[in-house]
Amino acid sequence: MKSKRIQEIEEYVLNNNNVTLDKLTDVFNVSKNTIRRDIRELVEKGTIKKVYGGVSANSKLLVPFNERKIKNSITKTLLAKTASEFINDGDIVFIDSGTTTVNMADFLKNRINVTIITNNLNFITNSIRYENLNIISTGGSLVRKTNSFAGIDTLNMLKTYNINKAFMAATGISLTNGVTNSSPLECEIKKAVVNKSNEIYLLADSSKFGVSSLMTYCELKDINYLITDKMPPEDYEIFIKQNNINLIMANQSMKLDMER
Repeated sequence: MKSKRIQEIEEYVLNNNNVTLDKLTDVFNVSKNTIRRDIRELVEKGTIKKVYGGVSANSKLLVPFNERKIKNSITKTLLAKTASEFINDGDIVFIDSGTTTVNMADFLKNRINVTIITNNLNFITNSIRYENLNIISTGGSLVRKTNSFAGIDTLNMLKTYNINKAFMAATGISLTNGVTNSSPLECEIKKAVVNKSNEIYLLADSSKFGVSSLMTYCELKDINYLITDKMPPEDYEIFIKQNNINLIMANQSMKLDMER
C-alpha cells in the first residue's frame, strides 16, 4: 500500500511539475506527516526535490514525451477510446499534441472519410496504417520534448481550416486559471484551434483537476465536452452544470478488461 502510494505521488508530481504539500494531502487523503515521509524517500531517490511550500519535479519544466506516455497509460487509452466515439464519418477534426490524444488513432480504423489535422508527430506515425484517415500535418518546427510541431507557420496554416471538432489535452485544469499548458509554443496553437473549432472536447484524467500550469489557452467554460475517468471535485461539478458543459465519464468496464 505504501509503495503504491509513493509511486502514485511520484507520478503526480512528475505530471504536474510543482505541487504543494496541502494539495498532496488532499489528493492522497493522508496526513501531512505521512506525505513528508513519502516525499523524503522520493527526494533520496532523486526524482523530485523540495521547494518552498511543496515539492517539484527534479527535471526541466516539460517531462519528455516518452516518459509521460508510460504514466497512467491505461487511463490515457481509456480516455482516447471514449473520445474517438464522438468522431463520425466525414468529420474534420483536430487532434492535439499530448500522450492521451495520441492513442485515438487505433480507435478510428472503421471511420469513413475522416480528415484529421494534427501537430502530434506520434499520432501521425500511428495513423500511417489506416488508409481511411486523411491526415493533414500542421508542419512547423519539431518540439522534441513533446513530439509535436509548432511555430508561426503552424499558426498561419490553422487559420485557413474549418474544424468541426477539436480533441484537446492539458497539463492542468483550474476554476481560476482555466485550461493550462506548460509550453508557450504549443499554447498559441491550442488557442488558435479553440477559436477555429465548432466543438471542443477536453481529455483530462482526474489528476489534472486543481492544477495550474504555465499558460492558459482557454477558459474552462469554453469547453463543450469534458472527458475524464472519475467524477471531478464538487466545486467543478457545480461549475460544469452552470456552464452547460457535457461531462463524459470514460467506460470503466474497459479499464478493468485492460488491467487483466
